[in-house]
Amino acid sequence: MSTIKQFQVTFDCAEPERVARFWCEVLGYVITPPRGFATWAEYEESRSPEDRGSWCACVDPSGVGPRLYFQRVPEGKAVKNRVHLDVRVGTGLVGEERLAVLEAECTRLMALGAVRVRLLYDGGDDSCIAMQDVEGNEFCVD
Repeated sequence: MSTIKQFQVTFDCAEPERVARFWCEVLGYVITPPRGFATWAEYEESRSPEDRGSWCACVDPSGVGPRLYFQRVPEGKAVKNRVHLDVRVGTGLVGEERLAVLEAECTRLMALGAVRVRLLYDGGDDSCIAMQDVEGNEFCVD
């Protein structure tokens, strides 16, 4: 049996480039144009008007993280995501130190358009902040 070594995470959304640019800011990812194009804008201009904005993708410039793919779909988000990303900024931290790091990242992401949903804290060392991206997709700052 072969082992899968790479995967991508796909988001259904209304505005793929907008959501991709948000996640680039969150994760330090970059949008790379398809082969043969110098920029993403050049690629989009080459497409038919009805196909423009139908998808966008971003990658981890270090090559470690998975590719994120954003595709336009006609229906809006109706229910909670069954899968979500955890943005791991507090790994190894506990208590007040962990909460302070989570809160600082939450504040940064809210400036990018994210929405804070709630702090999930058990009173001990386990905590995260539930948030939504610019189109309402849930994620956690963990």
